[in-house]
Amino acid sequence: MTLFHFFNCAALTFGPHAVYYKATPLSEYDTAGSSIKAAIVYLGTTLIKLVCLATFLQGTETEGFDFSQEVLKALIGFLDVAGLYFALTQLTYRNISQTHKFQAVGLGWAFADSVVHRLAPLWFGARDLEFTWDYLLKGLESNANLVFTVSLAALGSLMWLRKNKPAALVPFIYASAGLVATMPSITSYLLRGLHWDLSKVVGFELAASLVVAFVTWRLYSACQRPS
Repeated sequence: MTLFHFFNCAALTFGPHAVYYKATPLSEYDTAGSSIKAAIVYLGTTLIKLVCLATFLQGTETEGFDFSQEVLKALIGFLDVAGLYFALTQLTYRNISQTHKFQAVGLGWAFADSVVHRLAPLWFGARDLEFTWDYLLKGLESNANLVFTVSLAALGSLMWLRKNKPAALVPFIYASAGLVATMPSITSYLLRGLHWDLSKVVGFELAASLVVAFVTWRLYSACQRPS
């Protein structure tokens, strides 16, 4: 029963990444190498973030929401944007379109994030004898993170790769990207500042991911129209 629960949670956490790859043209254009490159950049970015967090954040014994510490963590979290910039603009890929590039980068980035942050807790926690919903919720959270990451990669491709985008949309693109980049701080405030339980936070993330995906799709579609 415990292994069955583990495999269910693992499928919910990592399965959507495989489904996304197979259900989109990414598999037809063999973009797995591009996703692997993005995953490697993610690992390097995460290592730099860990060094910055250990250097600049003060240790605290409380579980509450410390505004100054959270602001600092949010600023350090923007290193993810820098990492995505590097993955989208500085790495060389085989001849794929901009649309396939941001999807491959976003997918590789999100999968690496799920492995780093969720695989070990799943392995050691989901096999416990006592059933808990936490790991299923973490799996749903991984799905929301996949949407956020692909959306941020799409917005990044508009900011850094698309040259002839409509000037009226530029503020909305940057504002949307900034909002997505600060989503971890928003959820941290809900969880630790407002003391929402995990189910409410995950529900918020899922709803927000749908809104972000819709807005990103509209912005990306508008930028593809001939001016």
